[in-house]
Amino acid sequence: MREVAIVAAGMTRFGELWESSLRDLFAEAASEALTSAKADRLDSIYVGNMAAGQFVGQEHLGPLMADHLGMAGVASVRVECACASGGAALRSAFLEVASGASDLVLAAGVEKMTDGADATEVLATAADQELEAYHGITFPGLYAMIARAHAKAHGTTDEDMAWVSVKNHKHGALNPKAQFRREVTVAEVLGSSMVADPLRLLQCSPVSDGAAAVLLCPLDQAKKYTDRPVKIRASVLATSTMALADRKDPSFLDAVKLSADRAYKAADLKPSDVHVVEVHDCFAIAEICCIEALGLVEVGKGRHAAREGLTALGGKIPVNTSGGLKSKGHPVGATGIAQAIEIFEQLRGEAGARQVKNARIGLAQNMGGSGASSVVHILERV
Repeated sequence: MREVAIVAAGMTRFGELWESSLRDLFAEAASEALTSAKADRLDSIYVGNMAAGQFVGQEHLGPLMADHLGMAGVASVRVECACASGGAALRSAFLEVASGASDLVLAAGVEKMTDGADATEVLATAADQELEAYHGITFPGLYAMIARAHAKAHGTTDEDMAWVSVKNHKHGALNPKAQFRREVTVAEVLGSSMVADPLRLLQCSPVSDGAAAVLLCPLDQAKKYTDRPVKIRASVLATSTMALADRKDPSFLDAVKLSADRAYKAADLKPSDVHVVEVHDCFAIAEICCIEALGLVEVGKGRHAAREGLTALGGKIPVNTSGGLKSKGHPVGATGIAQAIEIFEQLRGEAGARQVKNARIGLAQNMGGSGASSVVHILERV
């Protein structure tokens, strides 16, 4: 297996982008990455996308996106893994380069969620249709049950979860591509409308449009494209049961732990070696559960992290410096790539006001469904 590097990135702003189509969003992000690397060719393209067929009525995205990028003929396929589609696309691109099959591969993610379909119903297709969706449960409800289980097991309060939103909005206010660039207070979070008890509106990620793309090549060829490559130390995907009720402990994300443990082993690193982290905070409780499963805090202690400043900029282990899904936005197919881009920029010292000082090792964790799949990438500044 060859060592693999990310050499360029491109990303649209996230939000309700009425003026842009699905294909235009993809082309904008992909073109930015290619232009940055001064690359005019590709060996392969992976397009992370969850539900273009339901959101905009378009399937068969691989050739469509290659053509719209002006690269008809290039091998190009769509990768679907629910909200982890972007992370899975990045893993597919990584494996293709690492295997020696290709030398220059684009991993991208895109979603257009605001064009008419009911996002709650579409996203519910990532739950177990027979055991969950059939009975009316949607993802706010599933994560509300996770929150209640965590509260029962560890005493997690509504205010603990509110601090996650406060912290991530503070970070997102510094991100020019974030959907919500404003800070919020604990009182505002706790005063927002109830979505699924105990989760309130400001504890839930929004419906978003957007695209993100990264360019991968063998590490020993990276200098052709950049003088600041970022090495992929590990790329791991793991799964759990689809139905939340089938898990031994619904308050613990076992797929996240499994993907993280394998990634740490592959990278020969420990959680304490990581300097900056992006996790899948589709709901505030998810960040709390993710940092526990990643080994960044003890199980049961995640509820204190945001309140105590542990995971804030300037804290011991900054988490979601981009603003996370909550503030940056969550166009589901693009999220995993956008997370990797935040780590890429942090390790290159390009994060501006969000910059984590002396960041050398970063981790991005992207999750599908209620934790049925989890992708972890560990990146290193070269």
